[in-house]
Amino acid sequence: MTILIPILGDQLSHGLASLRDIAPTDAVVLMMEVAEETVYVRHHKRKITLVLSAMRHFAEELRAAGWSVDYVALDDPANSGSFTGEIASAVARHRPTAIRIVEPGEWRVKMMVDSWAEQFGLQVEILADDRFLCGILEFQTWAQARETLVMEYFYREMRRKTGLLMTADGKPEGGAWNLDKQNRAPPKQGLNYPAPLHVDPDAITASVMALVAERFADHFGRLEGFGLPVTAAAAQLALDHFVRSALPDFGTYQDAMVTGQDWLFHSWLSPALNLGLLTPLDVATAAAQAYARGDAPLNAVEGFIRQIIGWREYVRGYYWLEMPEVAAANALGADRPLPDFYWTGATEMRCLAEAVRNTRDHGYAHHIQRLMVLGNFAMLAGVRPQDVADWFLAVYVDAYEWVELPNVIGMSQHADGGRLATKPYAGGGAYINRMSDHCRTCRYDVRQKTGADACPFNALYWDFLARHEAAFRKNRRMANMYGSWDRMTPAQRDGYRASAAAFLATLVPAAPGWARQGFAQP
Repeated sequence: MTILIPILGDQLSHGLASLRDIAPTDAVVLMMEVAEETVYVRHHKRKITLVLSAMRHFAEELRAAGWSVDYVALDDPANSGSFTGEIASAVARHRPTAIRIVEPGEWRVKMMVDSWAEQFGLQVEILADDRFLCGILEFQTWAQARETLVMEYFYREMRRKTGLLMTADGKPEGGAWNLDKQNRAPPKQGLNYPAPLHVDPDAITASVMALVAERFADHFGRLEGFGLPVTAAAAQLALDHFVRSALPDFGTYQDAMVTGQDWLFHSWLSPALNLGLLTPLDVATAAAQAYARGDAPLNAVEGFIRQIIGWREYVRGYYWLEMPEVAAANALGADRPLPDFYWTGATEMRCLAEAVRNTRDHGYAHHIQRLMVLGNFAMLAGVRPQDVADWFLAVYVDAYEWVELPNVIGMSQHADGGRLATKPYAGGGAYINRMSDHCRTCRYDVRQKTGADACPFNALYWDFLARHEAAFRKNRRMANMYGSWDRMTPAQRDGYRASAAAFLATLVPAAPGWARQGFAQP
């Protein structure tokens, strides 16, 4: 009896369900580097490097643990270029009696896996991915019992389920579930921002970097300086480094933005977490233990844990609940092409230029840059949400569709009609000015409301509210915004609309096909 166990590039966990309850002598592990996965969107060079290097390291660890590993390298001349093609080749080589695989993280890959039983005439056992704290069916049961989905209530369920930051009598530590109001401080001068742990590339990673530099030279992003963890051991060191050096101040300044400071107090653990080198429970537990030791304050630890066991688990459940329809959602009818500066960074808006630079250099931008700068601008400008989603999926090292698509379609673009978020995350220049130092060195004046020198976010914000008044006027969370709009004179309103139109007319669209195969992005 031989069981074929395919392990995908985001399933690099030694505790993976498909590796349990089976003897290594009864199985062959199949790992596949396939061209289709590197270019279904034109991934950042660092993303491809990270996944391939981590896969190669994981294969070596499996072999050392006694597993037989059939590893198909990207540059193997016989490589078919697709998962299904490589399954076919492996079935011919090993003649397995069955296939055993953990459920894929993305819808399109699930569709492939679902076809294998009929295509190969074999039993295909698809196991739940229990690295997540909330299973897909569990989330669906939770969601179906509610008229509206609210992440806060789901988060409380996850706190109860895990026992994290809970007292012995079942109450939230500190008496409150959510301390977000303590976590909105703007940056202040003199802070010491610790960089995430840098892991020097070893021979395996260096070999992958050379492959990526040659084969994907026309993909977005800089490869030089790559230093992400590519093994579980290195990821654990990165987690320890974050808990020790950055977690204490993470909460207070988690929404801040500072020119030239790419990390602030953020962990940059999501690439390792989304690959499976760390588990969400291990990461959240490490933060909770820091609070228990007195090494980090409650507001920092609660805010961090909420992102891991609350939001991350919630968007994964939402993804599987709403797919595939949500991928095409466009409730606001946005139809503008993505502006070219999302690729080039050639914009005089300092906040956007900084966010794109950070994205280009590291495949990273923190959540406020993604939501309230890059995503906010796209929504205000009326950019097609699918263009925005493709861009986010292509440029970020930690982006996988299950986590990226809900955050873009649902949260940042409000394209799902309010299913994920009860109001659009729209903001003008005042928010960016309050939470960053970008406006001090920007060509535009954030204090000016209209005109050629005014911050474009100011006019775009009011123009967005005016365009979508029918959709949002009755939203109680937006009553204050429309109250302000109502108090403006007709001339003021016309000024905002005219300034927005004039600015939008200057935007240069990215060339067609920029995120998908067949276009060499400069």
